[in-house]
Amino acid sequence: MDPLLLHPTEKNNMKQQALKFLSWYKTLVGKLGGILSQVSLERVVKGIEKGQLKEATDEIERSLQRSKNATLNVAVIGQSGSGKSSFINVLRGIGHEEAGSASVGVVPTTTKKTPYPHPKCPHVTFWDLPGTGTPKSLPNPYQELVGDDKYDFFIIISSSQFSSNDALLAREIQQNGKKFYFVRTKVDSDLYNEKKSKPRSFKKETVLQQIRDNCLINLSRIVSEPTVFLVSNFEPKKFDFLKLQETVLQELPDEKRYTSVLLLPNLSESFIEMKRDIIKEKVWLQAFKAAILAFFPITSLCCGFNLPEQEECLKLYQGHFGLDEDSVSQIAQELGTSEQEITSLMKSTDLNSLVEDDSTIANVKKFVEIIFSITGLPQSSVFQFYKVYFLHLKFIDTVAEDAKRVLAKIEEMK
Repeated sequence: MDPLLLHPTEKNNMKQQALKFLSWYKTLVGKLGGILSQVSLERVVKGIEKGQLKEATDEIERSLQRSKNATLNVAVIGQSGSGKSSFINVLRGIGHEEAGSASVGVVPTTTKKTPYPHPKCPHVTFWDLPGTGTPKSLPNPYQELVGDDKYDFFIIISSSQFSSNDALLAREIQQNGKKFYFVRTKVDSDLYNEKKSKPRSFKKETVLQQIRDNCLINLSRIVSEPTVFLVSNFEPKKFDFLKLQETVLQELPDEKRYTSVLLLPNLSESFIEMKRDIIKEKVWLQAFKAAILAFFPITSLCCGFNLPEQEECLKLYQGHFGLDEDSVSQIAQELGTSEQEITSLMKSTDLNSLVEDDSTIANVKKFVEIIFSITGLPQSSVFQFYKVYFLHLKFIDTVAEDAKRVLAKIEEMK
């Protein structure tokens, strides 16, 4: 559609439609940010406003592809024995003794930089860099380890009072123009030792603040607004691990956020909600794009969507939320219970009840009216399409609630 040929009234209508798209999209974006970057969002809105719908959908498709194919390389660095390898295993969601885990031990185990792809996504790689401060360290380890351009950001691991090695690493990373996060591990051990040596005066929060302040004071000499995260490699839910994950996700480029959110472990309900939000956003963008491009449902999102396809779709979402068969088996094993007890908490195992839910039709009718007001497509032409779309949303919501029930069970039994 040539915007120059539009009647003034039509131009005004297109602007209203663009504002409607923007308004609805903003309701979908979670607190971490969305799949569309600000630049992409402006291009989509501009395309709708000018009646250039093909350009708008092309921009949506480019953003979806970028989020799907984005790579992430995270360098984990620190003094030898600080718990780098253990921390990487926590990030990858695997045990220290599982096949493919980063080697851990009481003596230095990492002698060369080693890539550890995430088991669920090979595009995401954690690099275990050799520990500093040992006789076998490189002559100038900081420059050689930090100078590689492939890393998106660094995580500096420290397990004791802030050291000269910590300072040199932070300064070298800063001078190379890279982002870093400072993580203080083995905090639980410090608390145990402090309580044992000073049982009468021990106060947990006071000790934690002392550890944090020691790192902040020293880091403030290198960066203007330092942040320190206190973590336990054996109990990730304690201290600042959840805050660290959320901070990293908020600061990632938009195209790298989608996959990273899907890889979050189900450590809290807030993590589960982050996954739900970004998966729903992707499905909405796919549906909106397809509704503009076609007057009848022919895209891969809804083509057919027979029983085998519904089952495959449901398994995909279960995998995103850590409820696939392998994950359920691992959860049961860790809790010392049966897989049946875990699956009994999951409503997403009953596909028929999800498909036959009458509330889906009511939601479809409401959403078709919204799409019609923006695109002008005949309501009848997209009804079946959005019936399938809302089945996707029903699957996502059901699996997300399953994940919350399983999480509650894990907390109860642990």
